Amino acid sequence: MSRTVLTREQVLEAADDLVRQHGPDALTMRGLAARLGTAVTSIYWHVGNRESLLDALVERTVEEMGAIQPTGRTPATRIVSVARRLRGELHARPHLIAMVHERGLTERVFLPAQRALVREAHTAGLRGARAAEAVRAVQFQVVGFVLVECARELAPAETPGRERPRKTTSAPKTASARKDPALARALARPADPERLFTASMRALVKSLLAQGNT
Repeated sequence: MSRTVLTREQVLEAADDLVRQHGPDALTMRGLAARLGTAVTSIYWHVGNRESLLDALVERTVEEMGAIQPTGRTPATRIVSVARRLRGELHARPHLIAMVHERGLTERVFLPAQRALVREAHTAGLRGARAAEAVRAVQFQVVGFVLVECARELAPAETPGRERPRKTTSAPKTASARKDPALARALARPADPERLFTASMRALVKSLLAQGNT
């Protein structure tokens, strides 16, 4: 049974879900119509052609990214909160972010978060080139961290029967391991990306904001 009532928001929501699950190439007007249980002409009536639909999805992404608001009592904690939220948003919509980048609108998507970072940099006493450097350092740290995480996720996992050959004799322990066995054990455990990101961001922000007191 076809829908009798269909809204533009429902079309965009379905298109958004389709892109998130399968990427922009999977977004076709026929596929979207089938997903919504309606005619292709109804999709065109609400959002126009595919290019118009992609533009609408980009605008939707920009609006959602604009909802990032800092939390915390100090500029440092608020900047870290913006960075953590920005990282989460990038992880939540990698295909949409890639689509935004392809359409040359990356800076527009990051603009709301950038404005929030600028406000906190000013509150911390940074001005001019120092404020710009702090804002960009935070942005680069977020994007760089996410890229590393994505690369790790895409790395091929070892499968049974194709494990790396193991040496018959154990390798000698390094000097660092002998001096600090707790360090060796900690490095042998899987990394906690969330904790690592927060720790590195706090250290970066502390160093950047210290410039405002010099």
